[in-house]
Amino acid sequence: EVQLVESGGGLVQVGGSLRLSCVASGLAFDGYGIGWVRQAPGKEREGVACITNRDGTTYYADSVKGRFTISSDNAKNTVYLLMNNLTLEDTAVYHCAAVDDRYAYRVVAGLARYEHWGQGTQVTVFS
Repeated sequence: EVQLVESGGGLVQVGGSLRLSCVASGLAFDGYGIGWVRQAPGKEREGVACITNRDGTTYYADSVKGRFTISSDNAKNTVYLLMNNLTLEDTAVYHCAAVDDRYAYRVVAGLARYEHWGQGTQVTVFS
């Protein structure tokens, strides 16, 4: 059974930082891209970052470029999302999701078909 388990969400003040983690089990990690996708109330789902575990290629949405950093530790089957300089607009439930790594670029374009999806972790930014 494939599982993606997120952690690291919480409450943070504007300008603060959080690091999210996504631990994957039950899948061939190298063959996938792992993306972070957020969903805020009343807003469309947004793919904010993705990394291909095979070669570490990364993709970012314009809304987070320069503030968020995605990385992976293949030995631990874990992907991280370091979020700096958080704004109120970053408040959302953050899910990690697995895609065929040939289509990882589609995550930030909002066009990805996700093969596996985590339950999500809440990030709330307050002023």
